[in-house]
Amino acid sequence: MNREKLALGNLNLAYLEWKNQGLLEGKSQNILLLHGMADNCLVWQKLGEFLSTNNRNYHIIAPDLRGHGDSSKPKTGYFKDDYLEDLSKIYQHFNWQKAHIIAHSWSAKIACIWATQNPQLCQSLTLIDPFFINSMPSFFSLTFPILYKVLPFLKLMQLFPDYLSIEKTAKTLKQYQGWTPWQQEIFNYGIEQKKDGYWSSKFSQAARNEIFEDVMKEKGLTTKLDLPSLLVLPEKGLNRTSWQISPYKQYLTNLQIAKVKGNHWAFIVEPDEFNQTINQFLQSLQLEKDKI
Repeated sequence: MNREKLALGNLNLAYLEWKNQGLLEGKSQNILLLHGMADNCLVWQKLGEFLSTNNRNYHIIAPDLRGHGDSSKPKTGYFKDDYLEDLSKIYQHFNWQKAHIIAHSWSAKIACIWATQNPQLCQSLTLIDPFFINSMPSFFSLTFPILYKVLPFLKLMQLFPDYLSIEKTAKTLKQYQGWTPWQQEIFNYGIEQKKDGYWSSKFSQAARNEIFEDVMKEKGLTTKLDLPSLLVLPEKGLNRTSWQISPYKQYLTNLQIAKVKGNHWAFIVEPDEFNQTINQFLQSLQLEKDKI
């Protein structure tokens, strides 16, 4: 695994990269890992290592999306089209013709919009417990200031007087259930001490505001897609009812559904089963390809 930075004009994207012999031989299969809102690229470390170990042909990129982690945090520019443009530039930089897209939560909606606009660039689509794949009603915008304060995954955006205070709050969050050394590493990578001495998340407030104002009001699936697709549903995740799952069945005509242990962050709290599930799906696609 390498930590790198990609310069995209006035924007820098930090990213993790795994590349093996297949890349050197020109036989690579490309995988793009997209984290959820307020997370960072390190959440994919276990999956990246597992997939890279099991297939020497994978070229895996896990970026900190703009406004997150160590990537640039401009004052504005966190709308749907901004993130889609970043994906396009990632493809261009690595000279990718196709890629398997694996996306969690909010970024699963970005991935669906990307796949709808660019199906020829997507080898497969894996959606992990997506957050609001349909459009959020406009009147919800009145409650955004309240949501910012009560949504658990945004709690670390508050200002904390010292490291121990922010760590104490982090230990109560679902993504850090168990508080393993790796989870603590993810947490540490995602926070920083501000100039005034307070501690808080690296996630940009401007990114939070514009994502809710723009992306959450966009419908993720609007056209039927025949891409091989996997919908991963953690047992304690967000999508538990038939009406939540129905859009995926309606628009993804080549869909598999996998249920796994854990919560919304199954890849962090139950990584072994989760990684096996993703690996099996990708391997099944390779077997189908080999038969042709």
